[in-house]
Amino acid sequence: MKNKKIILIICDGMGDLPIADFGNKTPLEAANTPNMDYLAKNGTNGIMYVLGKGVRPNSDEAHLTIFGYNLETDYPGRGPIEAAGVGMELEDGDIAIRANLATVDDELRVLDRRAGRIEDCPPLVSELDGMEIDGVKFLVKPGTAHRVALIMRGKGLSDRITNSDVHYVTEDKVIEDWEGLKVNIVKPMDNSLEAKYTAEVLEKFLKKANKILEKNPLNKQRAESDLLKGNYLLTRGPGYYKKLVVFKEKYNLNACCIAGAGLYKGLGLMAGMKLINVPGATGMPNTNVRAKIEAAMEQVKTYDFIFIHIKATDIFGENGDAVGKRDFIEKIDLALAGIEKVDAKIVITADHSTPCSHKDHSTDPVPFLVYGSDLESDKVEHFGETECAKIGGGGEIMGKDFMDMIRSA
Repeated sequence: MKNKKIILIICDGMGDLPIADFGNKTPLEAANTPNMDYLAKNGTNGIMYVLGKGVRPNSDEAHLTIFGYNLETDYPGRGPIEAAGVGMELEDGDIAIRANLATVDDELRVLDRRAGRIEDCPPLVSELDGMEIDGVKFLVKPGTAHRVALIMRGKGLSDRITNSDVHYVTEDKVIEDWEGLKVNIVKPMDNSLEAKYTAEVLEKFLKKANKILEKNPLNKQRAESDLLKGNYLLTRGPGYYKKLVVFKEKYNLNACCIAGAGLYKGLGLMAGMKLINVPGATGMPNTNVRAKIEAAMEQVKTYDFIFIHIKATDIFGENGDAVGKRDFIEKIDLALAGIEKVDAKIVITADHSTPCSHKDHSTDPVPFLVYGSDLESDKVEHFGETECAKIGGGGEIMGKDFMDMIRSA
């Protein structure tokens, strides 16, 4: 009888491309990963195009697709997911938007989209929470590191507005060479009065927020210490809250979520997963990966589906730090010790590739492994992109088929 219980570990952005300094191996292939290799050698492996061939995934769309949701009918927008993940409750008519605390110069040219990956975000954005402009109340709450969730609450609002983030003209168009460009002015995306009103009010808020942030004592301290100031909110991904069919109804699985970053907690909550708070789970490179794995092994006693998200592989990829990425993958592997003894299928994959050479997400497929006592092993000896693609018994699949595959494996 196939094991119904599943532990799904998604290592964000773990996929990569060959690196010359690693002997043309990827960080995953160059890493010493005896635990992943054991699972791969005794399981089934393959590669996955999460959103389809030639499509560059965003993390939220990728996770929803892996979970088996249809983006055309189920996708609520990045903003509502981020807001849910940091504990904000949306009301009917609210517009939720995700934001980065960024660094701009006096002419609003973007110097750094993440303010040097600033970690002391709360003292800066707390001053913005509760601001009212033209009848619209702005609720602002910090997420992980530079990330911020923003809710616009008022009558007659629309999510049909553009992003202010210079990196994104829209959610599906990325400007690679953004440094030094002026922030995007928020504009309506249709001719409705609601979209025009929302864009105008948000633009007023962003300009006012910039002036307030410039005067914040913490930013003055950062400037004196030659650190980048967090003096602008770059917004993108506006959306209304949309209720999803939860895992219990969709798959008859009691599910839980173990994550450090707000986006992934939000995804879990929207999918009806119980959040399991783990001390030391930060969503950053200092996260306690072992604590997450131990929590998952304990939760198998209660839940049928345990989703673990590990963020820092993506951070190292976006920073172009191949050595850091390789070393963090080794940290993940060390944390996996003993997981093969758990009475559940173990699944390891990524939501997308983040090649260190690109410093961004790419269209490349990601490797996956499925380990379980009832599965026939293939010829993969070392978990990595090349072997999974060439000799993995699981072949090549699309993200929309992933849940069906691991449930039936």
